[in-house]
Amino acid sequence: MIEKFLNEQQDAKAVEKVYSRLVELLPPGEDTLYIATQKKPLVNLLPDCIVITNRRVLFFSPANLGLSLKFVDFVWKDIADVNMKEEIIGSVFTIKTVQGAEMSVDYLPKVQGRKLYQFSQECRENERKREELHKVQNTPFMSFEAPAPQTFAPPVVSTPPPAPAPEPVVEQKPDELTEKLKKLKTLFDNGLISQEEYNQKKLELLSEL
Repeated sequence: MIEKFLNEQQDAKAVEKVYSRLVELLPPGEDTLYIATQKKPLVNLLPDCIVITNRRVLFFSPANLGLSLKFVDFVWKDIADVNMKEEIIGSVFTIKTVQGAEMSVDYLPKVQGRKLYQFSQECRENERKREELHKVQNTPFMSFEAPAPQTFAPPVVSTPPPAPAPEPVVEQKPDELTEKLKKLKTLFDNGLISQEEYNQKKLELLSEL
């Protein structure tokens, strides 16, 4: 299980001791991402260790001549800054909390210092995204009153007065009286009736007016 943490000059015994402690400490869902160990230039019997998880950074220091381990941890949301400085011998990894406290470990192999810095930046970015998502999810939706439905009166359409009904067309029949008078004249002209009969009949027709 610890082989993946022994690729950058880590002290195997120190990693094994720290990892066994992590198994007891970390809750479900918290994963160990990287373990770095000190490499002091002369005597490196009891190196300090730094552990990066997806939720925090832990600093382990041997106590009681290496018989026990004491540690201090900081969750990512409480970390304001992470710094890695490379020196002539190794590197120094430092974190600064939002309260202004600092914690650092020196004499880290440079490759380990770089990895610590890389994982720390990734974890801080993930924590920032989680906080933003949490704020969005817990922001109450603003309620807006729905505007009252507008009622529109139907447009008043002025109805033009009805057109006057066309006067009935009276079929003009030929003037019967004129026709009768024409026939009567024809009879007289043809000598079929006398002048007296013509005058009498004409008076009768005109009396009908």
